[in-house]
Amino acid sequence: MIHFQCDYAEGAHPAILKKMEETNFEQTVGYGADHHCEAAREKIRRACGRQDVDVHFLVGGTQANFTVISAILRPHQGAVAAVSGHINIHETGAVEATGHKVLALPSEDGKITGQQVRDYYNVHWGDETHEHMVQPGMVYISHPTENGTLYSKAELTALKEACTECGLPLFLDGARLGYGLTSPKTDVTLADITELTDIFYIGGTKVGALFGEAVVIVNPALKKDFRYLIKQHGGMLAKGRLLGIQFEVLFEDGLYYEIARQADVQAMRLRDAFEKKGYALRYDAYANQQFPIIPNEHLDKLREKYSFSFWEAMDDSCSAVRFCTSWATTEAAIDALIADIEAL
Repeated sequence: MIHFQCDYAEGAHPAILKKMEETNFEQTVGYGADHHCEAAREKIRRACGRQDVDVHFLVGGTQANFTVISAILRPHQGAVAAVSGHINIHETGAVEATGHKVLALPSEDGKITGQQVRDYYNVHWGDETHEHMVQPGMVYISHPTENGTLYSKAELTALKEACTECGLPLFLDGARLGYGLTSPKTDVTLADITELTDIFYIGGTKVGALFGEAVVIVNPALKKDFRYLIKQHGGMLAKGRLLGIQFEVLFEDGLYYEIARQADVQAMRLRDAFEKKGYALRYDAYANQQFPIIPNEHLDKLREKYSFSFWEAMDDSCSAVRFCTSWATTEAAIDALIADIEAL
């Protein structure tokens, strides 16, 4: 069985495992205060083009999301997000469990716009009973989105302008950020994201790390006491150097971008194969997630050799599914899948 179900099926990039083995018997202080974490922070700051950002390491994406969101919001506030946003559908109510509602906006492609944010904000404050409702307190997006789509720089700029007008911090979930930054269709850089958000995170778990995400806090108002909140939410890893080492390696000599780009290249090969076969695509995605609409009888045949994710039934005969490449997806695996697609 060849797995295309997710982008974290493999372990970690060999360079990370090598560095972990080399440093295994080092004695360091704990909780992310070691020199490996500090070296990783400095490399990330350089990559962001800003020395004034705070960088914190957490183990996973859900943990990063609910820690950040609960840090930003007051008890009566909620997070504005696309209805398909990861925090709304795939985190088992983790944000709601902290006492904050996800305020879902309609979206066809996984993205939300600056005008949607303005409209939602104005409707809330224009209602004379607004104090009886959850107040919008921040905006959450992901890049790439849950549907594999990407924000353009213009879209991010417009969204940031709306958030600034409304006084809402903008938080970008970057679980798959590497794949978005290396997409052949993107015009967004890490420096752009740093300038156009208040807080974001760089995903490691899905982009070559054994585990780990790097939260980058840009807005000074959000920096105070963040380590207290990491600890309170069970996110302060005692052996914090294990996180620092991984990001130290990933941001050495462009490795993070190199391995993410490899996944995108393989995903584009799949996209071409689906289109040549005549399969429509549910979303116009140009990163490592592809969403072909395939006859169910063809899916049954593909499931004999490959795992992938069901997305939605389009009608009685066809379904949209997700094929996900990763930093470790081989050309041989893609060659085999393409040959089997052509043979259907």
